[in-house]
Amino acid sequence: MMSLPFFGMFLALVFAGAGQRALAVLAWLVSIAALLTLFRLHATDALDIVL
Repeated sequence: MMSLPFFGMFLALVFAGAGQRALAVLAWLVSIAALLTLFRLHATDALDIVL
């Protein structure tokens, strides 16, 4: 699941290399949104620690 934003960033780099700036920016924005969503889900998870 955590690899999705990194694949999106790679896709943005591919689009940027191909000269398609709008698609590169869109892929980057979607990747950042996915990254922030995954961070929020991770940060608000309750720890499952048994002491």
